Order: sequence, then structure tokens, then C-alpha cells
Amino acid sequence: MAVPARTCGARRPGPGAPRPAGRPPRLLLLLLLLPPLLLPPAAPGAAAYSFPQLHTMQHWARRLEQEIDGVMRIFGGAQQLREIYRDNRNLFAVQENEPRALVEKVAGDIEGLLARKVQALKRLADAAETFQKAHRWQDNIKEEDIVYYDAKADAELDDPEVEDLERGSKVSTLKLDFVEDANFKNKVNYSYTAVQIPTDIYKGSTVILNELNWTEALESVFAENRRRDPTLLWQVFGSATGVTRYYPATPWRAPKKIDLYDVRRRPWYIQGASSPKDMVIIVDVSGSVSGLTLKLMKTSVCEMLDTLSDDDYVNVASFNEKAQPVSCFTHLVQANVRNKKVFKEAVQGMVAKGTTGYKAGFEYAFDQLQNSNISRANCNKMIMMFTDGGEDRVQDVFEKYNWPNRTVRVFTFSVGQHNYDVTPLQWMACANKGYYFEIPSIGAIRINTQEYLDVLGRPMVLAGKEAKQVQWTNVYEDALGLGLVVTGTLPVFNLTQDGPGEKKNQLILGVMGIDVALNDIKRLTPNYTLGANGYVFAIDLNGYVLLHPNLRPQTTNFREPVTLDFLDAELEDENKEEIRRSMIDGSRGHRQIRTLVKSLDERYIDEVMRNYTWVPIRSTNYSLGLVLPPYSTFYLQANLSDQILQVKLPISKLKDFEFLLPSSFESEGHVFIAPREYCKDLNASDNNTEFLKNFIELMEKVTPDSKQCNNFLLHNLILDTGITQQLVERVWRDQDLNTYSLLAVFAATDGGITRVFPNKAAEDWTENPEPFNASFYRRSLDNRGYVFRPPHQEALLRPLELENDTVGILVSTAVEFSLGGRTLRPAVVGVKLDLEAWAEKFKVLASNRTHQDQPQKCGPSTHCEMDCEVNNEDLLCVLIDDGGFLVLSNQNHQWDQVGRFFSEVDANLMLALYNNSFYARKESFDYQAACAPQPPGNLGAAPRGVFVPTVADLLNLAWWSSAAAWSLFQQLLYGLVYHSWFQADPAEAEGSPEARESSCVVKQTQYYFGPVNASYNAIIDCGNCSRLFHAQRLSNTNLLFVVAEKPLCSQCEAGRLLQKETHCPADGPEQCELVQRPRYRRGPHICFDYNATEDTSDCGRGASFPPSLGVLVSLQLLLLLGLPPGPQALHVPARRL
Repeated sequence: MAVPARTCGARRPGPGAPRPAGRPPRLLLLLLLLPPLLLPPAAPGAAAYSFPQLHTMQHWARRLEQEIDGVMRIFGGAQQLREIYRDNRNLFAVQENEPRALVEKVAGDIEGLLARKVQALKRLADAAETFQKAHRWQDNIKEEDIVYYDAKADAELDDPEVEDLERGSKVSTLKLDFVEDANFKNKVNYSYTAVQIPTDIYKGSTVILNELNWTEALESVFAENRRRDPTLLWQVFGSATGVTRYYPATPWRAPKKIDLYDVRRRPWYIQGASSPKDMVIIVDVSGSVSGLTLKLMKTSVCEMLDTLSDDDYVNVASFNEKAQPVSCFTHLVQANVRNKKVFKEAVQGMVAKGTTGYKAGFEYAFDQLQNSNISRANCNKMIMMFTDGGEDRVQDVFEKYNWPNRTVRVFTFSVGQHNYDVTPLQWMACANKGYYFEIPSIGAIRINTQEYLDVLGRPMVLAGKEAKQVQWTNVYEDALGLGLVVTGTLPVFNLTQDGPGEKKNQLILGVMGIDVALNDIKRLTPNYTLGANGYVFAIDLNGYVLLHPNLRPQTTNFREPVTLDFLDAELEDENKEEIRRSMIDGSRGHRQIRTLVKSLDERYIDEVMRNYTWVPIRSTNYSLGLVLPPYSTFYLQANLSDQILQVKLPISKLKDFEFLLPSSFESEGHVFIAPREYCKDLNASDNNTEFLKNFIELMEKVTPDSKQCNNFLLHNLILDTGITQQLVERVWRDQDLNTYSLLAVFAATDGGITRVFPNKAAEDWTENPEPFNASFYRRSLDNRGYVFRPPHQEALLRPLELENDTVGILVSTAVEFSLGGRTLRPAVVGVKLDLEAWAEKFKVLASNRTHQDQPQKCGPSTHCEMDCEVNNEDLLCVLIDDGGFLVLSNQNHQWDQVGRFFSEVDANLMLALYNNSFYARKESFDYQAACAPQPPGNLGAAPRGVFVPTVADLLNLAWWSSAAAWSLFQQLLYGLVYHSWFQADPAEAEGSPEARESSCVVKQTQYYFGPVNASYNAIIDCGNCSRLFHAQRLSNTNLLFVVAEKPLCSQCEAGRLLQKETHCPADGPEQCELVQRPRYRRGPHICFDYNATEDTSDCGRGASFPPSLGVLVSLQLLLLLGLPPGPQALHVPARRL
């Protein structure tokens, strides 16, 4: 980025002009030859100081390099640790990671795991269809005839409002005892199933009671499945009536606010209940649609969007005389979370005006569906029209676009209470294989915006066994506390017939699902043989990751899937785009690429080599990949047979084990052990001291060859304990760290040992005890030489409060050695520099001293060059690391700024370094961030927007018997029963009650060394004054040495480079632009959207339920008073399709 005129910044070639790496611009070459001419002459009789010559600063740089290298060679111990490994080579073997064999094995193991779940699913689906077919429908079934465990009963008993609502219910609810089960992270009962019924469905209706009656038989099949496969987690049947029966039984995790959970709106149910969809939603915004009706429409559209998944495509338009999209999307777009959010926000801006023009709306919708130049589902095509009514049937439009094949289904929704003739709306739906629905009030929105799925399920049911194919979902948050899961789904069909010779039933009964926790899949992947920077990942047909070390959502909302694209999980480049495409296509491949990776603490970028290998996971829509750095081709495997297998004693009796005991820490240094699962009975703890104590106690009982322990992990831990102890013995113990102002020396290993010397230094050690999760460890493996890392700025104190033994700078380097031509990097060693002492040392090394204790003196007649010690009031000298963070400075007042991004310290100078290509910048987006909740606005999608009648309305007697009055009254009743109705957002209501944050998108910016690796001077031009600076990379380090004149022109403002995260105002990069460049994806391999035998005669009918104020008020008062309501009190429509 070239700096604009009139802005502080170093001059550089014009925008976009290429410059060979390491070659200074022409102006700078001139500056190298004539630097003294750029300074004003000294006054007579005064000491003449000039900006240092290039060779002088290069000399300082060499001194710094030599000092760092000397300290690391003496104290770091990298060379000595290499020799220790070689001396002990009889204690370990070098094993090879063969990428193709590894990835094939893991893919096979995952396939086997999922195949066992598939078999259980098929048994359940077959049994459900058999039970339902044998079940005799009972019109006179009573609540007292049904006994089951109501999962929400305990929570409802604690809620007086709901308790009043349910008082008088005759349903017999079982009282169960539960036991804690670690696999479920919950209390469960294996003898029973649990039933969850949505809050807005009446439990005593005939439909629900019959559903409870026949699904009870599933209990024995659930139990038999678990007997065959004890690793099974939740087994669930989600019924098309809204009933959920799951096994084993556990109390429902009810939120504090209203529970809006409905299984039919869960991602796994939607995916299993129908094939992918291309949907166009058109909304009537003519002048007759106003007030409450428009609000109902907005809410209905938002609820409709929630029935779509990432396999679906959608667009939303409003129409009156003309039709236009409500958002910036001009064509069908993928119904992912971010696109749906754009729609939901845009829908709130719809305004009613003009006259109704159905023709405009439908022509727009058909044109959208006929556009073949865009990505789309290419399966079920449908138009959803929301209107308050009209007379036009637009038959000519249907004749032109949809007849005679009727490939597009039309669903019509009559919204609000009105007296319009609904016959045209019914006709539109019936004539186009769709369905007609009525949404008179808020209470009808959820049920009527999801029942269209039953119509789409008809071709699946009629296809029979061909449609009985298991599908695996995206990753999502389990509603019962398992964490992140994927679910295998299988549709369950109604096999009954009304009588001999009658047509086959075309109802979908529901969806069967079995959860698989991501942690169970991760256990099948190699954990520690791939090294700190190797990993396994998996993606689906959308390119979303199923497994990836960067899949770490900060907050989850179980209404939505966790959709992180592979190219967002990593830093995107062309090579990764090609790898992603190949994986989605189900191909096999291998490629070595040079790519950028982000550090674990997200402060740094490294350019690295990586080997990618991938294969498909058969019988699934997933593909598995393995990423391996070249240095992780080989790894160590401890071979302690001489010490272990011949001595059947507890591990604690082994010689090297004594160096894990705290009693040895004073002489041998403090040992942190990685909190790994060494043995099944080892109690985990976040406190490493406690974890070590638990480990030692267990080792007192466990023999080395115990079957309950992971021998690879355990033996490598003991091996590295001995190896690092020898480093203490040979190098660290006899050295005086204070001589070189060191706070500590340390070593960390692949085996899980981190040894810090001396013992007291462990008090200030804040690095992760798991080396594979420590940023310094992973970066050291990826970078040759010495990697400096200053402390985080937030952790520092003011200069006067600095203590020499508390604030340090970490310097680390990888230990690399070869055995038999096989290269390994099994450890990282380093030192911790005393910040204050090394700041003083830095001044001396970057000075013109000829003797250690005597600074340079410059007399009146002497011409001298400035240096970083004597002239610190005029000359700024700093060391900056490869991320742009300040490491050392000759300015005492900047010591408390060590660890800050340098632009916060000296914006002009950092901008000049960036403009001169010393630094490059990488911007990316974090789609898993958590942000503080935003204050509620006036355009929420939840049904909290309430119609407010005018005074004239209230004084008009006719208004009190109108549709608007009844609908308002119904909202108020909801507010009485659920006092938080008007304030609660559905997403929040269904989420964790403790959730304080919501998911958001955060823009991240990191800096890293650019192509310039030379040493040269430059000028920062600042109008009437200028500023010289010199920059040079220190070899074998990640440091940039910068010497600059201190700024004189404070009035000259520069653009400040930002490194900190910034919250994106909407959803990250502009969604309207992103949809123009959709990423490659593939939809499911199967599509059921047509069957010649489908009966479309059942296509909806109007409700004959006029709003009689007296009757309706009486019914609602019965509810509020706790009297037993009749079946009609809460609307549960019968299965109509």
C-alpha cells in the first residue's frame, strides 16, 4: 500500500510497482552514498553528531547476532541435547509416518464407526414402520391411558406459570431415577425413553396421544441397539407431529425462558425429512398489508428461513405492482447462516404500499427458479407466497411457466385475520402440487411454516426403499449437552393403507437419528505421532469441516449448525482451493505446498511447507485429509524394554521416574507434564501440579505393561524425563544464569515434558504445559534459528514497577538431528531474557564503545556518529519481531510497551517499514468469535413487535370484534403466560441461559516479514521535516533491527496500521459480494422431488373458526385459571397431508 501524498511515510515506488526482493529503491541507493549530506551542519564549537553510517549499523547488527548466538549456544543447550539423544539412541526407535497408509487407516476406522451407527438406524426405522403399521388408531384415546416419562415434567413443576397451565392434566408421567454417565455428560436412565413435546402443542390431543401410544414400542429396540453397541449415544425419533422420543431417558435441559425447541426445526430433522430445495419466498407488501399483518408476515418469513439448511438455496422478494428482492441478493443463494441473517435483517425493512400484483410476484419467482447460470440445489423447486388475500388467480402465469409438468410447487399463506375470499389462494396451491395454509396469529406461525416439509416428503415415501438412505449432517451443538456432534438420519415412512386396494400412504412419519460425538471420531485419529503441527481434518460436500484443530466455536446456538469452511479454518490460497475441490469430488490426492499458517495465539504468520494427503470416507459424504510438515515424517518411539518389561514393578520404581518427583525440582528444575490421557484411571486437572500429583499416585500402582495405559505416551514421557534431566546435568546446573541476565532456561519435548530451570522460575512460567498447544513450541518447529517472543503487553507493569525476575522475553529454537538419514525435531530449547537487563545490554551492543565500561566521548572538534547508548534522546533503536511487536528499545520509557504492536509505539516508523516491504500483511476473518450481545433494536425478527392500536381504534366498538383486536389479545395472553415473551429472542430463549455472548465475525490482521532481506536506509518525508531510518534483519533470528531519528514533526499525522481484532459490522466480508463468487460445493447425491403416483388432492383448506370474542376470551381465561382445557384450546392441527 503506497502512502498518499501529504501523509507521513517512507517514499517507495508507485502503487503496485514490482521491486526485486532485497533490492533498495533508486532513491535509497543514493541515500546509502550520501547520508551525511542529509543532515544540517553542526554549530561551531559544538559536538558534531551525524546519523550512523550504514557500515556502522551493520557492525552493531553483527554484534547483536553474535551475542544472541553465544548465549543460546552456551545456555540453550540445543547442540548438547542433540548429543544426548544420540547417546541414548538405544532407548528409542525412529518410526515413519506414511501419509497414504495413515489417512487410509483413519478413513477406514471412521467408516467402521459410522457403519455401526447406520445398522442401528436401519433397525430403528424398520421397527418404527412396523409398529406404526400394526397400530390401531384410537379416536377415543384418553390421557390416563398413556404412561410415559415427560422430559420437561421436572422443569415445569419448578415453573409456577407452566404448572398452572398443566394443572388438571390427566397424563400419567413416570418418576425416574438417574445415574451420572460420563459418555453422555448427563444423568440418564437406561430402562426408559424420554418424551419431549413442544410448548405450543397440546399434549392431550388425539394425534399426540396416538403418537405416544405406538412409539412406546421403540423403547425395546433402543435398548437392544445399545446392547449390541454400548458406544451408542442419543438415539432419537423425531415425529412429524412434533413429538420427540429419545433414549436413554434424561431430564430436558429447559432454558429459563420459554422453551421453543421443536424437533421439526432441528438441522438433522430437516435434512432427513426432504431432499434439497430451491425456494423463492414472495411477500405481498401492498397497502392492504399493514400493522399487525405485516409484522406477522415478517416473522413468518424468518421462521420459514429457519427450515432451510446449507443444502438449500433461497431468495426473498417483496411485491405490489412490481416485484423486487428484499436484500442485495439478486438470485438464489445458499441458505447458510450468514445469508439467512442478511435476509432476516432485510425483511424487517419491508414497507406496505401500492396495490397487489400477484402476476409480478410470481413472474419474478419463476424467473429466479429458471436461472441456470448460478449454483443451486436442482431438486425440489417451490414458491412460497405470503399475502393477506386477493382475487387474481394468475392462471396465465402458471400456464406459461409451470404447466403441464408442474415442476414448481406453489405454497400459499393467508396471513392475518380478514374477510377476503381465500378460494384463489387455495386454487393456486392445489393447481401447482402445493398446499394452502392460514396464519391468523402469532401462535400459528411456527407450525404452519414447517408443515410444507410433509408435502416435500411425499415423493420420498412413494419411492420406498430407494429413498431409505442414511445421510450425515453438518456439525451442530447437541441440545442435551453432548457438545459438537454429527447425526446420521433416516426417514421413517407411513406404510399403512386406508383399505384393500387403496392408494399407498404418502405421509412421512418422522426422522430417526443417532448422534456421533466429534470427540469419538477424534479418538480414531493419531494424536501425538504427527508432531505439534501435524493434524487430521475432514470436510463434507459443502466444504465445511467435520474435524479440524481450528474448529473451536467460541459460542454455539443449537438452532443453527456449526458451519466453518475449510478455507476459513485455514488461511486461504489457490493450492488449498484445489485440494478442497478434489476432496469434495471424492478424489484421492497428495500435494506438497508452501503456505501461510497462523500461530496458535493468532499474533503471528509463518510461511511453511506442508504435505497434504486426502482420501474419501466410503459410504459417507465426508473426505479425510492429513497435513504433515516435512520434519514430522519421522518420530521417536521409546523402547524401554530393558528397563520396563524385565522388571514387573510399578513405574514409580524406574530410575528416570524419580526426576518427575517434586523433591527433585530444586536441583533438577521444575517439570510440567502435558495433561494427556496416559491411563484410563488418571484423574484430569487444569492445575498441572495437581495433575502431576495424580499421575505420580497412579504410577505407584500401575505396572509398566499395564493394559489400562497408553504405552506409547507413557514410555515417551519417561524417556524425555531422563533426556531433559541429562541436559540439566551436562549444561544448566553449572552455569550462572545471572552472568548473562537470564531468568530461566527451559526445554520442551514431543513426549510431553517441559523442564524449567531453576525451580523458582516456574513461578512465573505461563506457557501451556502441553507443548503441542504452546505457541512458542509450534513456531520454533516451523522456523529455523532463534525465535523471540516478547510477553503480551497486557501482562506488563509500569517501568518503575518492573522486577527483574518477573518480566522476560522468551527465545527458543528447535532441536534437530539426524539418525541414519532420518531427520527429526523432537524438542525445543530456549532461554528467558531479563527484559530490563537486556535493554541495557542492547544499548551497549548498538553503541560505539571501544571498551565495555567506557562510553564513546565526542569532543567539540570531533565529528562523531550517533549511537543507541549516548544519543538515546535523539536516536531511536529498537528490535521488532516478525509479527511487528516491540522486543527491545533503547528508550527507557518504552519498556512498558514491549510486546505492543509497534504501530502503537511509533506509527510513522511502522508505516514506513510496511511501505518499504519489510513487512507484509495478511487479513482474514474469524467466523467463530464471540461478541458481547447487542442492545435489542426495533426490528427484531422475534414476535416481540406488537401492534399498538390508536385511540380511535379503542373507542370504536367494531374494532374490538375485529381480527386485529383478537390477534393483539392473543399476543397479550402469551405475554401473561410467558412474561418474557415480548423481550425474548428465540435464539436466546433456546440457547444456554448462561450465555452472555453471541457468535459474530471478527476481522484479524497479522503482519509478517516481507520479501526485503537487505540492509538499507530510507527517509520518512514529513512535509518541512524528514526522518532518517535504517532497518536490517538479524540473521538466524526473527528480529528486525531498526535505527531511526526520533520524530521531530509531531504535527505530521500518519495512517496507523492496526493489528488488533476488529468486529465486523455485519457478517464479515460483504455477503453481497461473496455470493457473486460462491465456493465450490456439491449437493447430496440423491433427490426425490417427483413421483408419478403422488396424490396432490389434499392441498389445504381454510379454517372455519371466526374470531368470536366471547368464546375465545373464555377459552384463554380457562387456560390462565388452570382449568382443564379442551383439545381445541391450543391448536394442534391434525396430520393433513
